[in-house]
Amino acid sequence: MTETTTLPAVAPLLDALATRLHTELTAAPEAALLVGIHTGGAWLAAALHRRLDLPVPLGTLDVSYYRDDLAQGGLRPRQQPSALPGGVDGKTVWLIDDVLHTGRTVRAALNELFDFGRPARVRLLVLVDRGGHELPIRADLVGTRVDALPAQRRIRLHGPDPLHLELGDGRSMRAGDTR
Repeated sequence: MTETTTLPAVAPLLDALATRLHTELTAAPEAALLVGIHTGGAWLAAALHRRLDLPVPLGTLDVSYYRDDLAQGGLRPRQQPSALPGGVDGKTVWLIDDVLHTGRTVRAALNELFDFGRPARVRLLVLVDRGGHELPIRADLVGTRVDALPAQRRIRLHGPDPLHLELGDGRSMRAGDTR
């Protein structure tokens, strides 16, 4: 990806992800739980939930206390409470995040998720997979992939309404956001 390349619009990516997620949920929607990782993943989960008009609850996770980079960037200025309506035991949990980069945010989400119980299965949906994974974490559903982006560059989702992607450098993004 070159500096002149623009990131894709979010709405068509959400439409495609909603179609694919609907297919995944058709078998047993009542056994599923959509969980957005604050903040961008929570926006995406809410948008998908609205598009699909799902009977399943919508949950959120704030992984601030589970991150392994607290010593580098400290706590985020605003922590949000996690909410998992109906619990996670025996459910297929769909973790939803905006950008998959190193995998550390997803690892933190898994740690917190299992503090709430034992899901039957955990799946991952991301809007953007930008590569550069440091952990063996892969998404089950991906809106788009962005390859060959230098490590110091960041992709950030802005929202919640409208949702749009921005390419920036680490200094212009939120401190400690190393997704």
